[in-house]
Amino acid sequence: MMDEYKMKSLSATAAMFATLLCAALPAAASALTAAESKPATAAAAAGINWYDGDVDAAFAFAKAHDKPLFLYWGATWCPPCNQVKATIFNRQGFIERSRFFVPVHIDGDSAGAQKLGERFKVRGYPTMILFKPDGTEITRLPGEVDADRYLQTLTLGISANRPVRQTLQAALAGGKLTADEWRLLAYYSWDTDEQQLVGGKELSSTLKRLAATCPPGDTANRLALSGLVAAAIAKPGETAGVDKTAAAVQLTKAVTDVHTARENMDIFTNYPAELVQLATVPKTPARAKLIAAWDIAMQRLSGDKTLSKTDRLSALAAQVSLARIDTPDGALAPALLKDVRQRVALADSATTDAYERQSVINTGAHALSDAGLLDDSDRLLKAELKRSHAPYYFMLSLASNARKRGDKTGAINWYEQAYQAAQGPATRLQWGAAYLSGLLELAPQDEGRIEKVAHDVLQELGSAQNAFYERNRSVLERLGKKLNTWNADGKHQAVIGRLRLQLDGVCGKLPAADAQRATCQGLLSSARV
Repeated sequence: MMDEYKMKSLSATAAMFATLLCAALPAAASALTAAESKPATAAAAAGINWYDGDVDAAFAFAKAHDKPLFLYWGATWCPPCNQVKATIFNRQGFIERSRFFVPVHIDGDSAGAQKLGERFKVRGYPTMILFKPDGTEITRLPGEVDADRYLQTLTLGISANRPVRQTLQAALAGGKLTADEWRLLAYYSWDTDEQQLVGGKELSSTLKRLAATCPPGDTANRLALSGLVAAAIAKPGETAGVDKTAAAVQLTKAVTDVHTARENMDIFTNYPAELVQLATVPKTPARAKLIAAWDIAMQRLSGDKTLSKTDRLSALAAQVSLARIDTPDGALAPALLKDVRQRVALADSATTDAYERQSVINTGAHALSDAGLLDDSDRLLKAELKRSHAPYYFMLSLASNARKRGDKTGAINWYEQAYQAAQGPATRLQWGAAYLSGLLELAPQDEGRIEKVAHDVLQELGSAQNAFYERNRSVLERLGKKLNTWNADGKHQAVIGRLRLQLDGVCGKLPAADAQRATCQGLLSSARV
């Protein structure tokens, strides 16, 4: 049960922050907007005093100095993480705000990172959490909204009187919320929530209920659209049926309205097919109407220069996704193919920042691939291998393109190269799992290669710290299931037996009371003879 809400006054730091940023806005709104709309210089960006050491010490420092703590969990290779670095963390507005909180960075490959991930219930990269000085979680910030909206949400979080958890409880109990509290709920990062506030089965209905209670306007629209997303991506049986007629009307109205479409661009660019399929039936006038309206909105957003290059390419990719909804293997219109080629090429030539390129090239390559332009996608990706600080990420995309062509050998070779080039213990585990999964799916008869790769992954696992926590655990559990499925008929029992013995050696080195030991021992348990 959630803690009962107790009103607390703002801390001195938060009050000073609110005074500086909010009270001064009416007099200097244009100046602040201008400052926040431009990326900071490299020197200014370096002025953010990221705390990369002992996280407990950082929390102690935050408490002693009565400052909120901002926790960023990410990875070097992750395109959305690099997008955040290129469009948010380098903003003068973020840098100025960082003076009022303790900024902490946890790289997923750093020592103890996966155990910290378990502690804070973070798995997806990036996850960004704001804590009160006493360590109470305030909110999780949405990484895929544009920079201005992100900074507004960050300001609301720092100035909040109560955590989002308590705000949610109050809203569901019929309590009165301020406009800012409603905004914090609407822009909470439900995608990276890891079911901290609401279980997956209840998320869609909860957001729908909040939208009905919230005063009409942008905030209510956001809650309602988020509720539809939750329903669209829910697992079978996790959500009640959706009124398709009402959903179609709601979505058509939202994408048709220029302001609403721009305000929720992350939702409309990330989930076009899922939402259209949720709200309409194939080959019906309602679907045709919704797709047409959505496509116009995406055309507008793909040319909106107030959005980042990645966001504009995401809108372009959404157009491709919309065109493929009812004809997944059909040819796309020549005009759309031309537009995809031209816009991706333009974004490629215009992007010089290394962080931004990791995101732009990833989005552009996927847009080309989804459009069926595999050769163009390959050329873009191969060229980036020489420039990227994490080229192994793009090797997995090259493997995916090879699979689409039906080139199993080419795909496996790219998986292998990606694993060989990967850096960092958690990353190497994930890339090793991708290589092994590729083998199990594309060359299940190659026992020797499968055993060799599995042996190498387990060997590295045995020398890694806290290897069986959070994101790592999820990767390993999926891999264990695939190996067990591969041996479902018992034909590979000798290989599984040898891997089981190797894994037993890894598990045996873990303390008996360590939670990791049970996870380790359960990975291939069903394969025992």
